[in-house]
Amino acid sequence: MIDAPTPRSLWSRSSAINWRLRVALLLVLVAAVATVWVTNRLLSDRFTASTRYRADLRLALYSGNLLSELRRNAIVPQLLARDPALIAALQSKDFSLSTQRLISFVEEIGAASLILLDGDGRTVAATDRNRLGQQRRTESYFVEAIRSNSTVFSVIPREAGGYSFVYSRRVVDSSNLLGVIVVEVDLQKFERAWAGISDAVLVTDSTGTIILSSEPRWRGVNEKEALQKQDPQGAIQRAIRLTTDWTALPPDAYLRGEAVMRLETRIPFRGWRMTSFTTYASIREKVNTVLALEIMGFAILLALAFYFLSRKTALRMALFQRESAELRALNARLQREIAERERVQENLAVAEQTLAQSSKLAALGEMSAAVSHELNQPLAAMKTYLAGARLLLRRNRAEEALASFGRIDDLLERMGAITRQLKSYARKGSDTLSPVVLGDALASSLAMMEPQLRQRHVKITKILPKEPVRVMGDRMRIEQVMINLLRNALDATKSVKDPEVEILLAAGETATLAVRDNGPGIENLESLFEPFYTTKQPGDGVGLGLAISSGIVNDLGGRLTARNGQRGGAVFEMQLPILDEGIEAAE
Repeated sequence: MIDAPTPRSLWSRSSAINWRLRVALLLVLVAAVATVWVTNRLLSDRFTASTRYRADLRLALYSGNLLSELRRNAIVPQLLARDPALIAALQSKDFSLSTQRLISFVEEIGAASLILLDGDGRTVAATDRNRLGQQRRTESYFVEAIRSNSTVFSVIPREAGGYSFVYSRRVVDSSNLLGVIVVEVDLQKFERAWAGISDAVLVTDSTGTIILSSEPRWRGVNEKEALQKQDPQGAIQRAIRLTTDWTALPPDAYLRGEAVMRLETRIPFRGWRMTSFTTYASIREKVNTVLALEIMGFAILLALAFYFLSRKTALRMALFQRESAELRALNARLQREIAERERVQENLAVAEQTLAQSSKLAALGEMSAAVSHELNQPLAAMKTYLAGARLLLRRNRAEEALASFGRIDDLLERMGAITRQLKSYARKGSDTLSPVVLGDALASSLAMMEPQLRQRHVKITKILPKEPVRVMGDRMRIEQVMINLLRNALDATKSVKDPEVEILLAAGETATLAVRDNGPGIENLESLFEPFYTTKQPGDGVGLGLAISSGIVNDLGGRLTARNGQRGGAVFEMQLPILDEGIEAAE
């Protein structure tokens, strides 16, 4: 006979089950606390290192952009000081067209403003017409430019606050001082860009004075005094309020007793230094997101445990149901917070991508003049081929017309390659080099020039070696140089009765391509490769072709020279380092 269980035995058995469940729940809680603690330590260290790396990367990007803007504008006074139109205006005292010429330059250069001062320091031309007639004789950039033979850089405090950054250089005629050209660099655009991020950024000069800053109240004092006026955490909060919908940082933005992360780097320009302050709020948000997921996982385990216990007794069922409802509400709140934080992170990623694309597009403006110059040749050739194809179609010579359309397609491909090269330049900052056979590049260049050669009836003599001549470079840019040299040779023989162009390709210690014509020769060899120098009629050229070609050859490690031939005419030689067979095999 089996005895029925007594109430006491039932109570003892229930107590034993409850004790085991309580121990299991206690172990789960201990594991959850340990997991959250370890995760918090590991992720805090990892995300702190990641945030510091990104902050270092942004600081390098900001300092590089600032240095690039300064170096790009440093060459402008030297070029404008040699501009024939400005020199002639200073000599004749006729400045009616000078302001308009400076305005045409400032759009291409990207400077804040351009000012032309005469020998007495009076503003005779300026991109801002409100400055005309102002006296600048006592300004430091005018006085120092007159005393110096080179370009002078000055930092000028503004009455309204902030600083102006100015390059100046004197304009001379032989040995006589005519005036001073002033180029104001637009560095305030970087301050405006910095105001759109969650970092506080400042730039100090060699004396430690803040000259650029995302916080206006920091300018004009040293870093210690600036932090007394506005601490970095407050400056970051102000930037966030200006650029987002956030009203304040969360209370746990302070991590390990620090409110912000301070990083500093040196700018290789007159002892300048750049400092940034980065908030730790993003680190805490990322860590809290992972911790919330872990807590949610352990909460689900606890909910299951409570659900199991609720099946034992009706009393505990009601209790566990109430606790499960609370846990579900907590999970819903956590999910809403996670969704909101993910949305904010996506918005920040879009903003960073937009800023990176704007930096790439800024580089495209530097090559716009060169690309428009190089696209003129394919466009002219396409026009000639289209006219020939139209004539052939009228004469029912369809096959020859198709050949012309094939050449037009090649020209379109070439124009696309030029624009792709421009995109590559803006993305990487330098061209990818590969082995180039100069004979093939020359054949392609002559094919490009075929319509002009047929129209002019120019005698072309080619002297090429039997073995291929190879160099390391960019074929597209080498062909651009060849086309410029051939075009100059054709232009030089316009006034000759029997025009001839001789092309010699030789290989020795260097690869040498010589282009000789029987034109009148070159009068001024010294200024030949300078920007804006041209002997053509107005409308035929702007004087950039040889300057661009010389720059391309120099970038490839070679040199471009010109001289007058012994039998008359001009001779242009392009010398490039020849490609060794061992290097080619390695490539």
